[in-house]
Amino acid sequence: MAKRKTRGVRIHQFGGPDVLHIEDTLVDEPGLGEVRLDIRAIGLNRTEVTLRSGRSPIKPSLPTSIGWEAAGVIDEVGPEVENWRSGDRVALVPAYGAAQYALYSEVAIAPARSLVAIPDDQTFEQAAATWAAFGTAWAGLISVGNLKNGDTVLISAASSSVGLAAIQTAIRVGARPIALTRTSLKADELRAHGAAAVLAVEEVDVVQQVKELTGGTGAELVFDPVGGAGFSKLAEATATGGTLILYGALSAEPTVVPPFQVFARDLTIRGFAFPAVVRNDERLEAVKQFVSDGISSHALVPAIARTFTLDEIVEAHRFLESGNQFGKTVVSV
Repeated sequence: MAKRKTRGVRIHQFGGPDVLHIEDTLVDEPGLGEVRLDIRAIGLNRTEVTLRSGRSPIKPSLPTSIGWEAAGVIDEVGPEVENWRSGDRVALVPAYGAAQYALYSEVAIAPARSLVAIPDDQTFEQAAATWAAFGTAWAGLISVGNLKNGDTVLISAASSSVGLAAIQTAIRVGARPIALTRTSLKADELRAHGAAAVLAVEEVDVVQQVKELTGGTGAELVFDPVGGAGFSKLAEATATGGTLILYGALSAEPTVVPPFQVFARDLTIRGFAFPAVVRNDERLEAVKQFVSDGISSHALVPAIARTFTLDEIVEAHRFLESGNQFGKTVVSV
């Protein structure tokens, strides 16, 4: 098959949402270990916002395509790709960089090792809202954090797609999720989504509240994409011997690490990036199995805040950055 014409998003400079431009382009035939997809839905993530804005420590050469998560139908299979064929409905586990594949497009090349089949009862939009969120939650809570039955986990930015996925993931392994959010506006929704308790960090003393909820011991695990000055309070709310996992830097303020809390109470601070975790084939297969089983049993259900069209990509990024959403921002193609 020949190259295909498509429309896709490119950026020619780093900056705000307005740097996202839809352009006509050509998509090659898939190479070794690749497939070509007709994209039906795109999941938006803070990873792309960080790249687009120029805050990412890894900056691609400009102009660049962009995209990290998508779902669609296989158009063509490349050499040495087994078990997949044209017409299969698939989603992508984002085990690659946010500028490595042009997934903000109508047609795109994608790596076959990242493919997962979409269940018959799941829409393309739901599939595009699944794998970055639940994959990140699995990596942080299970693979890195070793969360287990009976543990308490503090989940910052709990109304984000990853935060909501982390609540469900914690429940699935028998742990107790405590949702942290800026204000109490989303408290009822978070409780309805499974949070055992909701703490509004701008309204209450988080350390005192966590101590009361845990009988004075603190939380065994903290799952935080924010950092900033509030990180020191999370350390105080962590149980002796506990772990704090930092997987983002949403706060523009420097992240404060209280040294006496860390060494006096034997705390562990860990960071991770999801693509690095799933470079290992065994871990990639483990996350595929965990999330697929959870989706099939309806123990894991993606939450979609709002759906945009590809022509509304600038507005979609503005909505994502507003912080007002409850769940995933999705683009339907």
